[in-house]
Amino acid sequence: MKQIKIFDTTLRDGEQSPGCSMNLREKIEVAKRLEEMKVDVIEAGFAISSPGDFESVQTIAKTVKDCSVASLARAGELDIDTAWEAVKCAADPRIHLFIATSPLHMEYKLKMTPEQVLEKTAAMVKHARKYCSNIEFSAEDATRSDMDFLTKVVDVAIKNGANVINLPDTVGYTTPDEMRYMIEHMIKNVENADKVEFSVHCHNDLGMAVANSLAGVLGGARQIECTINGLGERAGNTSLEEVVMAMHTRPDIFGEVYTGIDTTKIYRASKTVYNIIGQNAPLNKPIVGKNAFAHESGIHQHGVLANKKTYEILTPEAVGISVNNIVLGKHSGKHAFESRVNEMGYTLTNEQLLKCFEEFKDVCDKKKTIDDADIEAIVMHNIGIEEEGFELDWFNVHTSNFTTSTSTVCLKKGDEKFEAVSLGDGPVDAAFKAIDIIAEPVEHTFDDYKIRSTSAGKDTLGDVTIKLTADGRTYTGKGLSTDIIEASITAYIRAINKMMAAAARAKEA
Repeated sequence: MKQIKIFDTTLRDGEQSPGCSMNLREKIEVAKRLEEMKVDVIEAGFAISSPGDFESVQTIAKTVKDCSVASLARAGELDIDTAWEAVKCAADPRIHLFIATSPLHMEYKLKMTPEQVLEKTAAMVKHARKYCSNIEFSAEDATRSDMDFLTKVVDVAIKNGANVINLPDTVGYTTPDEMRYMIEHMIKNVENADKVEFSVHCHNDLGMAVANSLAGVLGGARQIECTINGLGERAGNTSLEEVVMAMHTRPDIFGEVYTGIDTTKIYRASKTVYNIIGQNAPLNKPIVGKNAFAHESGIHQHGVLANKKTYEILTPEAVGISVNNIVLGKHSGKHAFESRVNEMGYTLTNEQLLKCFEEFKDVCDKKKTIDDADIEAIVMHNIGIEEEGFELDWFNVHTSNFTTSTSTVCLKKGDEKFEAVSLGDGPVDAAFKAIDIIAEPVEHTFDDYKIRSTSAGKDTLGDVTIKLTADGRTYTGKGLSTDIIEASITAYIRAINKMMAAAARAKEA
């Protein structure tokens, strides 16, 4: 059987998408989930793009032991040198360099002739090869390139030391037939094509990223570049969970190929990424959406009850979604709680377990029944990456539909406590203004405020997500409580703490 390697670029291409930025600790958490899932390559970032990116690539390279770590680099010596400095301590470092090959990009972006691109490709692949043998070369905008010229570029890259050739659909332009033909053409016409791995990197602008990636596999590609939840610039990238489960489910189509992915870890990785960026999976998102395994139609329900295979082509358990409907309550002990959390795919430290169990007990006093969705929300809320800073001590609000809302908030930071009172357009606004008086945050914009229920019922937990932007970066805070004002305050404080910690680090640098 032939392995299809999974190259995950959530931390580079995915993190570049608006509103999806992550701090260092969050990136490390995602890298751990990717390593746990057994991806083959983690593209940790674009090392030369900023000191922060260099630090995150280098830290992940030092942290990850069971898969290759790559840094992206333009076809320039400084980019390549910087990429190597960032990844050289990895267990299996990879330099991923690229240059555009389409007429449009060469003329208007690079302002280079085709001959100059060929020369640059040869020189820069050769330069990268001085550092390590794991060199990936990408022909940016390959799908809009002249096929004869692209063949020459690939040939030059291989002859100068590239061992992985990536042919990206950079703007999501191509179709499955075209992608398959391009891979087959390269394998047939490029000298020593059998000595390298061909890779595909597809964007989803026309909704065909997964289809195009799978077509590439049918054409002979042996690596797929993708992201958790399909994150990425514009309409996103190939979704890791979708492309992996397609091959897993349809061996009759894809033949004797396999991925090394532990599919039971997919759901947790998806939830971790969504939690960090402050988003939720669309209801109909394949594989990980809430409705992915739901059946409302009477005909469908009858079929599933008779035989699940009538309407389910894969099981929720296959991707790590728990289907245990045991309800825990206020009389449940820590052991039962831990057992349920473990069954749901989460492994907590003793400190995290105690924190989650304490919040679970608090929720039990306020809520009649606790189901898996509530437990999952509690776990994600308490194992999230948070910065040190202010914490909520207590708050008080006064509001009605005929008076101006007033809020008093008391925050603590270490052994100190701070109080402030403010008026506002509603209780939440008043509380946020009181927090601003205490925290004196850096200048920022308030971009998003979402409230969702974790489960059914009037006593459900309110899961609040807040996004703030400062200096071009987005900071996400999350709060969880049966009281949506408390959840909102917690979320706002967490976003403020992240933003202020980043500002302090930037000032020190």
